[in-house]
Amino acid sequence: MLKRILIVVAVIVVVVGSLAFVKYRQIKAAMSGGAWAPPPEAVTTVVAKEDSWQGTQHAIGSATAVSGVTVSADLPGIVQEITFVSGRTANAGDVLVRLDTTQERAQLAASEAQRDLAHLNLDRAKDLKDKEVISQAEFDRVNAEAKGADANVEEVRAIIERKTIRAPFKGILGIRRVNLGQYLAGGDPVVPLQALDPIYVNFGVPQQETGALRVGNEVQAVVEGVDGVAATGKITAINSVVDEATRNVEVQATFANSKGVLRPGMFVEIDMLLDSKSVMVALPSSAINFAPYGNSVFIVEDVKGPNGQTYRGVRQQFVKLGPARGDQVSVLSGVKPGEEVVSSGVFKLRPGAAVEVNNEIQPSNDPAAKPEDS
Repeated sequence: MLKRILIVVAVIVVVVGSLAFVKYRQIKAAMSGGAWAPPPEAVTTVVAKEDSWQGTQHAIGSATAVSGVTVSADLPGIVQEITFVSGRTANAGDVLVRLDTTQERAQLAASEAQRDLAHLNLDRAKDLKDKEVISQAEFDRVNAEAKGADANVEEVRAIIERKTIRAPFKGILGIRRVNLGQYLAGGDPVVPLQALDPIYVNFGVPQQETGALRVGNEVQAVVEGVDGVAATGKITAINSVVDEATRNVEVQATFANSKGVLRPGMFVEIDMLLDSKSVMVALPSSAINFAPYGNSVFIVEDVKGPNGQTYRGVRQQFVKLGPARGDQVSVLSGVKPGEEVVSSGVFKLRPGAAVEVNNEIQPSNDPAAKPEDS
C-alpha cells in the first residue's frame, strides 16, 4: 500500500515539474522575443521657443480712498433736517445734516442786543472823551465792552454754523447712520464719505524684491468679478521702513477710478511692470507636470528600446518655473529652444513611454487669455 502511494506522489511531482518547466520556457521566450509591448500614448506637442517677457511682480493689496472719513457731529444736538441721500455724490461744502439751533438763535438775538447797546455806549463815550468829560481809562473800559459784545455774537454764530454738518470734500456718500429727531453727541457718526477718483491701492512687497521697484512704475489692478485689468496706475510712494513682523515694504499706487470699479477696502491683485526683461522658454501650462517633489515636462525624442530598436518616446525633464502669463508658463531652466515638448496627455506618461503625436487639436496657448470664468 505504501509503495503505491509513493509511486502516485512521484508521478504527480514529475507532471507538475514538467508543466512548470514548460511554462518557464514559454515566459522566457516571450520576454526575450518582445512579443508584446504597450501601445503608444496619443499626445500633442509644441516646439519650445525662446521668448522675452517684461519683468513683472505680483502682489496682493487693498484699496483705500485718497480722502475718506466718517462725517460726524461736532457738537451735541437733535437732528432737525437731513438733506442728503445715501449713495449719492456730495460736493465740498454741501449741507448734509442740520441740528436744532433754537436755543442758540435765542442766544444770538440776546448777544446782538448786547452788542448794539455796547456800541451805543461806545459812541457816547467817544463824544464825552472828546469833551474831556471822562477819563481815558473809562473810555478804554467801554471800548473793551463793545469788542467783547462783538466776540460773543461771533461765538454764538460759530456754534450755530458748527451745528450745520457739511461735506468736507467731494466724494461718494455711504449709508446714513442718523434719523430725524435723533440726539447726537459730539463725535457721533453721520455718514461715511469717500473720494473714489483717484484711489490708492496699498500692497506689501518682500524686502528682497523691492530693488526693482521705482516710483512711476506702471501697475495693473485685477479684481475678482471684473473681466481683464480693472485699472492701470502708477507707483506713487514706497515706504521708508520695513515691517519687522512680515519683512515686507508697503508700496502705494494711485489709480484713476472714474467708473468707480475700485472701492475702499476691496481685495486687489497687483501686477507690477518692471523696467527689466527676462529671456526664457514659454510653454502652455498644460505641458507642466506639477508635483510636490518637483515640476517636470516630457520631451519627445528617439528612444532606444531593450531590443535595440529605436522608437518615438519621451524623456522626463525636471524644470524651474517662472511667472505665468495667460495660458503660458515661463520655464527658466530645463528646456532648450527647439525641443519638442508634450503639451497635453502628460498625466498618462512615464519615462520611456512610446507616444504617437497628433497635433490636429492643440490646447490653449494664448499669452493674453481671457477665460469666461477665472
